[in-house]
Amino acid sequence: MLPGARWLLLLMIGSPCALSGATDPLKGSRQCLVVTSRDWGSTTGELQAFERAPADSWKPVEAAVPVTLGKKGLGWGAGLFPAPKTGPHKVEGDNKATAGIFRLGPAFGYAAADRASWIKLPYVPLTKNTEGVDDPRSRYYNQLVDRTKVAEVDWRSSEKMLRTDNLYKWGLFVAHNPGAKPGAGSCIFLHIWRNSTAATAGCTAMPEQNLVKLLRWLDRAAHPVLIQLPQHEYEALPPRLNLPTLR
Repeated sequence: MLPGARWLLLLMIGSPCALSGATDPLKGSRQCLVVTSRDWGSTTGELQAFERAPADSWKPVEAAVPVTLGKKGLGWGAGLFPAPKTGPHKVEGDNKATAGIFRLGPAFGYAAADRASWIKLPYVPLTKNTEGVDDPRSRYYNQLVDRTKVAEVDWRSSEKMLRTDNLYKWGLFVAHNPGAKPGAGSCIFLHIWRNSTAATAGCTAMPEQNLVKLLRWLDRAAHPVLIQLPQHEYEALPPRLNLPTLR
């Protein structure tokens, strides 16, 4: 298993039940990405970055960024905030981006580790052997793994991460489904888009220059999180969460 994947696995098995029921999923976080869309079916949205000092309010970082979302819009995912029973829910292969509040990291990319030292998150250099496992029956479900370094390749479905295009030249793992519940959805990323209208299979994509800026800014020590929701659902989240105020 790659070093970054090992860190990811530890994050996933930490305490998914406790996290999903947390009274303040943003507690301890000093960096926050907020993605909002027009509605559940939207395939595009807007990303805004925020930061705060301890015991201070959220402040915006630079201008908002356009993003593309899943081909089928959004669905509630499993993360730091309990998903309501109402509304669409994310399942494996549904082409929906995940809605909710999620931890972020590790980062990944085509560059070797020594060429990505500017990234302050754990970093996974992708090789021809790196795969994102999306087979719900696999013990490695919802993980990035090096198939040459596992005891047994037990999956029948995965994504080769070292692509022939630039979509994963730089990327960031979204900790959706941290308990790796079979069929709840897997391997959700922030990555480079094809263009401003090309929807994804369930990830959130943006221009390369904007993603690189985010990767330079995000810091593991700041415990960054992603909040991704339709606009009306974001506005309906409880005030106790002390969410960033959108522009």
